[in-house]
Amino acid sequence: MNARKQLRLVTLAGALAASGGARAFDMLHAEHDISATPAGTLATDCRFADAPARPLRLAEAVERTLCNNPKTREAWAAVKAQAAGVGAARAAYLPTVSANWQAVRENTVSNIEDHPALSSDIAATVRSASVNLNWTLFDFGGREAALKNADALLEAARATQNATLQDSFALTAMHYYKAQAAVGELDATRDVEEMTRRSMLAAQMRADKGVAPLTDALQAQTQHEQALFSLTKAESDAQTALGTLASDMNLDPGVPLEMPAVTEDVRAYGAFGKSVDQMIRDVQISHPSVRAAQAQYDAALAKISQTRAQGLPAVSLVGKYSQNNQPQSLGLGLAAYQAKGHDAYIGVQVSIPLFEGFGRHYQIDQAQAQADRQEYALDDARRQVALNVWSSYQTLAGATKNAENSVNLLATAQRAWDAARHRYDAGVGNILELMNTQAALANAKQRRVQAVADWDYARIDLAGKLGELGRGDL
Repeated sequence: MNARKQLRLVTLAGALAASGGARAFDMLHAEHDISATPAGTLATDCRFADAPARPLRLAEAVERTLCNNPKTREAWAAVKAQAAGVGAARAAYLPTVSANWQAVRENTVSNIEDHPALSSDIAATVRSASVNLNWTLFDFGGREAALKNADALLEAARATQNATLQDSFALTAMHYYKAQAAVGELDATRDVEEMTRRSMLAAQMRADKGVAPLTDALQAQTQHEQALFSLTKAESDAQTALGTLASDMNLDPGVPLEMPAVTEDVRAYGAFGKSVDQMIRDVQISHPSVRAAQAQYDAALAKISQTRAQGLPAVSLVGKYSQNNQPQSLGLGLAAYQAKGHDAYIGVQVSIPLFEGFGRHYQIDQAQAQADRQEYALDDARRQVALNVWSSYQTLAGATKNAENSVNLLATAQRAWDAARHRYDAGVGNILELMNTQAALANAKQRRVQAVADWDYARIDLAGKLGELGRGDL
């Protein structure tokens, strides 16, 4: 940065300080574009009611998580910290001015042996003040490299925040759909329990009349007990899933949550807009975690230049002005008189590191090794996002087919159960047929609930792996 640009920075800092405006504390314009909330652009208002809405929608669950979860707040704070680091790097182009003031009570006694007339006893209050100026004018690119390093680290912090928001979004969606599925499975299990209870009563009635053997009633009762066992487990699973979702939102796990039915607002299962190969090529460039790794690598390269420049000469403008009221005497044995004095200088200082014990060489090697490590981390980030997209794509493809298959499975199982029940009520069917179709219907209901929830989550998960989650996905 040349002298003219340095002067412009000084002028800008002075103007901002004089204006006293809202941004007076960000003199170097380093913190102006930090998001107002931890959720970034995904949620501009983080004010919520004390209790979640009933029923809880996905949009509210995600927004509460992005605003209140400690991980998103930590990533937000990291951006603010690194933005301040950019300000500190820009400040290196400005002069430093320091002032000192001192007041002391001085009592000086001199006793000259055999010559008492030359002795003295001076008491005075001495005040001194000084102002020092130091302005680095040229340092072989050290400050420029430091600023590049800070800018790259800020970009890395922003990309990491974006990646954290994407991960938190996807994780909350997963827990939301799991909770929704768990509640849906609980409702289905209650239906199964009621269905097996009616079958048990019907079998017992037929056994009491002697129309059916006692073993039919016992088998029906056994299936009802199994349904009760499954109901208890489903209740436990639902409470666990709801507590996990509440924890994502930074709420107490015991906060009551009401989930909408799984079948509400189920969208059509459409085709994919891009091939998986194109998705992988795109994500290896644009994904937040890749951009964060790239920025970390750029920062490491800038650190090499900064470390090397720190071992080179630096040219600075230095100046000082001081004044004091030190009493002065014309000579030994003469009286001291009150006096005021001052001195001032301004000039150029050249600092040349001549020998640093070979430490600079090893510091440069260390910075180069760190850059190599960040380069490998960048390669690993690209590999990982490619694998994540591939896996999520295949999961969504399978979930889409299963969501379609579950419709046919449920319809077929329902027809089979209705037919078996009519046959049993008419006395032409047997208990094994009724129980088999009953179990198949219960399984089909649970699979349908899980298939829809799996598809919803797989859709969100793929968007998250692509780094493209936004408000439109809510």
